[in-house]
Amino acid sequence: AFLREYEDDLVLCVHNFSRFAQPTELDLRTFAGRHPVELIGGVRFPAIGELPYLLTLAGHGFYWFRLSRVASRIGRRR
Repeated sequence: AFLREYEDDLVLCVHNFSRFAQPTELDLRTFAGRHPVELIGGVRFPAIGELPYLLTLAGHGFYWFRLSRVASRIGRRR
């Protein structure tokens, strides 16, 4: 996992180089209160808190997230 930053835009990239599904825990406390918004589909994930952020990635899977301060309506269902 790595972070890219430009001005106030933060993008978190998480990659699984294994052919097998892998769980991971990320220490994202620095960004508590932000919502990861997946860049390809626009799906908003649960807010980051004080506990490790848990993700499971498919084999050779990846996530690219924008760490948004404001809740995004993209990808939300009513």
